[in-house]
Amino acid sequence: MRCYVLMGVSGCGKSSVGTALSVLCGMDFIDGDDLHPKENIEKMASGVPLDDDDRAPWLTRVGQALADSDGPIVIGCSALKARYRNWIRRQVPEPVRFLHLDAPKEVLAARVSGREGHFMPPALLDSQFEALERLGSGELGAAIDISKPYDAVVAQSEGYVRETML
Repeated sequence: MRCYVLMGVSGCGKSSVGTALSVLCGMDFIDGDDLHPKENIEKMASGVPLDDDDRAPWLTRVGQALADSDGPIVIGCSALKARYRNWIRRQVPEPVRFLHLDAPKEVLAARVSGREGHFMPPALLDSQFEALERLGSGELGAAIDISKPYDAVVAQSEGYVRETML
C-alpha cells in the first residue's frame, strides 16, 4: 500500500490532480474537504479561518482514511503546517508522502476568485499563506509547480507517484 497527500492552499488543484492520479495510477482518491465536520465547513464558508482545535478531528479523519485503505490512496488535504502533516503520519503505519501543489500567491488568488460554488471564500487565502510551512528536508514528498499547464502538473505528480510506488 502507498499513501499520498496532495497538499497546498485553497485553489491549488488538490481535487482535480487527485482525481487524475487516481485514474492514471490506479489509486483511490478521497477529497479531504469531504472529511471535514459540518461545523468546519460552516465556519470557513462564513469567512472565519479554522484554528488547530477545529482541524484536529479533520486531520484525524484524514489519517484514519489513509490507514484504513486496502491499496494505494491519495487524499487532497491542505496539510499546511508540519505539525498537521506529523499528526496525519502518526496514524498511518507506513510512510506518507506529501506532494505540495505550489504556486505564487497571485496565481492562486486568480484561481480562487474565479471559482464558483466552493465553500472556501477567496478572503481566507491570505490566512492560508500565512500558515503555510513548505515541506522540510526530512519530509517525504515533492513540490509540484502548479503555475505550469495542468497536463504538466499531472505528469510531474504522476512521475513522482510511479517512482515511489516501486
